[in-house]
Amino acid sequence: MKLLKQILILFSFGLVIYACGSSPIKNKNIEKEEPVVIANDSLEYQIIIIDLGFTSFLNSVAQPEGYYSQNYLEARNRVWVLEWNNRVRNPLQFNSNIYENNIDYQSNIDYGYEVNYKLFNYFLFAQRKYKMSLGGGFRPRIR
Repeated sequence: MKLLKQILILFSFGLVIYACGSSPIKNKNIEKEEPVVIANDSLEYQIIIIDLGFTSFLNSVAQPEGYYSQNYLEARNRVWVLEWNNRVRNPLQFNSNIYENNIDYQSNIDYGYEVNYKLFNYFLFAQRKYKMSLGGGFRPRIR
């Protein structure tokens, strides 16, 4: 009887230890984000942004559509595209993982509000994320 009591106490103690132990957390919630497509179908113009965090930036940090005028967005985009493309052409001086592709943005073409809005916000996002300035007299808050 004494042996049975000791086994029962040992089993209970083992059960308590097992119940209090931690188990590995299987986090299947891997961060996945759909690319943002900047397009103007009538001009057959398209930019696809796959930079992680941009969708979240657009939805939570960026000013809402309509906050800036199209003229303002176009003026900023012209300056920033020139600087961006200069950096694309100088991979020894600038990180080619950031400045991968040349942006074909022509100031004489009306790309529409949505294209200018998303392109402008991508430049704001990139400047914050990569802690850089594309210049042009406008310095976004870099956190």
